[in-house]
Amino acid sequence: MELSPEKTVVRSIDEGADFLGQNLRKYHGKLLIKPTMKSLKAFLRKVRSVIKANKSAAAGSLICLLNPLIRGWALYHRHVISAKVFQSVDHAIFQALWRWTKRRHSNKGVRWVKARYFATVGTHHWVFSGEVRGPAGQRQAVQLFKAHSLPITRHTKIANGANPYDPRWELYFEQRLAATMAASLRGRKTLLSLWKRQAGRCPHCGDAITPVTGWHDHHKRSRLRGGTEAVNNHVLLHPNCHMSVHHSWDSRCKPHSVTRVFGKA
Repeated sequence: MELSPEKTVVRSIDEGADFLGQNLRKYHGKLLIKPTMKSLKAFLRKVRSVIKANKSAAAGSLICLLNPLIRGWALYHRHVISAKVFQSVDHAIFQALWRWTKRRHSNKGVRWVKARYFATVGTHHWVFSGEVRGPAGQRQAVQLFKAHSLPITRHTKIANGANPYDPRWELYFEQRLAATMAASLRGRKTLLSLWKRQAGRCPHCGDAITPVTGWHDHHKRSRLRGGTEAVNNHVLLHPNCHMSVHHSWDSRCKPHSVTRVFGKA
């Protein structure tokens, strides 16, 4: 495979290079990776275009459009040196939203605009807020997601000599996957407690549940047969194991006993 001369540039790592929206450069012998200025400007342009295109929208509707953009961009850059960049992004978005509110109410004072659109949430002041209609038609409050509220998480380097195809390293890689799994479930306390109670394994096949394998939340006793939403009636299964459990029915469509399928899980 040949490299494209137009797209290929050879540079010293001390000069740095941009790759997939991030800048890689060594400073005094230390490699630092940061979001590129080009990526930052493109993201802010997109945010401002959404705000400009929704001049007459309700605050809640605008928040629902902005939150996925901000969260997605922040999640992409959360593993590199981006804490200060996140703060600058939040400040730039705040300024754009402040102009949006002032333009809508040019005859109102600062205090009125602040009371109308910005709330205090916990220890955070000036949080852009609004309301939207919930699934049942009820009104519910929504707040703008702030990039700097997302904690920076570093990638853990793989141990020197680790080989995923060597049985001697199997436990090491399972522990790495378990740490990744715990991080992905941290915001979902019920699922995390289920995963910990099962020691990180599928009770149907006994193999580890990881972000690679995926998981399904299964009711031990189905709601149709009187099962409840209590935590002890839930179990995490691999997707294939989940299908296997649901297909283990006899000719009268009666499922196998839960104790036979899950034991004490």
